[in-house]
Amino acid sequence: MDDELRERGMAVRRAVLGDDYVDRALAGADDFSKPFQDVVGEYCWGLCWTDESLDRKQRSLLNLGMTAALGRMHEFEIHFKGALRNGLTDDELRAALIQIAVYCGIPAGVEAFRTARKARADFAAEQD
Repeated sequence: MDDELRERGMAVRRAVLGDDYVDRALAGADDFSKPFQDVVGEYCWGLCWTDESLDRKQRSLLNLGMTAALGRMHEFEIHFKGALRNGLTDDELRAALIQIAVYCGIPAGVEAFRTARKARADFAAEQD
């Protein structure tokens, strides 16, 4: 494991997903799943998200499309809040969700909009 890369990744993970979410994920890890959290920190967030070839808004849009296409709506919700933290506007997010509906199918779009509505409300409540 690359400790420096994992630490840089964890800083980005916290910035995108929020300290509360990351703290809960880490606190929920046990001896069995902690190595996976290390992989997530180093590989997903360190190797991928610290690469400056794409900015965070672009990465957020990619994650929304991929998680919606895969039907991973729990992850979609988490990354939708991350997209808001990364500065994506309602217009940008709406356009992305419409594109998801066109390319992944209307049922995926319906679920994406339903999940986005909840994520927006939760995000707004967290900001108060």
